[in-house]
Amino acid sequence: MRAIRVATNGGPEVLELGEVEAPEPGPGQLLVDVAAAGVNFIDTYQRSGLYSMQLPFTPGSEGAGEIVAVGPDVDGFAVGERVAWAMTPGSYAEKALVPASSAVKVPDGVADDLAAAAMLQGMTAHYLINSTHEVTTGETVLVHAAAGGMGLLLTQLIKSRGGNVIGTVSTEEKERLAREAGADEIIRYTEADVAAEVSDLTDGRGVDVVYDGVGKSTFEASLASLRPRGTLALFGASSGPVPPIDPQRLNSGGSLFLTRPSLGHHLLNREELDWRAGDVFNWITSGTINIRIGGTYPLADARKAHEDLEGRRTTGKLLILP
Repeated sequence: MRAIRVATNGGPEVLELGEVEAPEPGPGQLLVDVAAAGVNFIDTYQRSGLYSMQLPFTPGSEGAGEIVAVGPDVDGFAVGERVAWAMTPGSYAEKALVPASSAVKVPDGVADDLAAAAMLQGMTAHYLINSTHEVTTGETVLVHAAAGGMGLLLTQLIKSRGGNVIGTVSTEEKERLAREAGADEIIRYTEADVAAEVSDLTDGRGVDVVYDGVGKSTFEASLASLRPRGTLALFGASSGPVPPIDPQRLNSGGSLFLTRPSLGHHLLNREELDWRAGDVFNWITSGTINIRIGGTYPLADARKAHEDLEGRRTTGKLLILP
């Protein structure tokens, strides 16, 4: 079968398409024909070496497809069923081994591409608005990169909770997409001081929570945009890792809360996985969220997908279609 392999850490050029032997499912595993694989910043972190992976490896933490073989000691799954998964490497391939403990069945009415596009970012948005900071009616939230896949999901979900969204974007087209998703106010971070604009928009109060997946280039503005006892949820680092900070800054900023959450720590058991994935699929079928697929790439173009994602040339979700 064909698969993308990373033999050495580096830029997008280290993503190489090759022929590898199709795996056999072991105990507790499913073998799945991959219909679509999501492209996420975590894939770029693993490729670059920011997140350590044993080399060589096949990237891709998220996907959806049809079960073609079931390993020993697997209950509840059968050949021919459609499943989706996240936080499981190896999805940039024609076939993937997926732990049954990480797989969820895709309900009728949810296409494979939407299932693949929704799993990682959808469950991330789920824990951010439910577990990291439970968004409630009337709260004001700052969402960075509001036209990206995560930003669009967060904006729609915050609005569904009765919250107000201030989104940051870089272009007119991205502003249009963020407003269509429900953003109340938009700040062009390339043209304005984000913290000053937030202060003006909130009459000097600041926002209740900042959802920041950008990291290095937005961190200072995120802290400065919070109300006293506000929360900064730094869930990603697409612009690079944030340098170490003195905790005293949280005090001087207003007894602020800072957390660096990740999805893996919010899927600690089967109950959490079923809760988060089930809600995501329900949001899709009920129309609560509209997932924008901003680009699709054949397996051979995985390098271009990473270049486009890291170059901020995309909106919505990117998929690789093996």
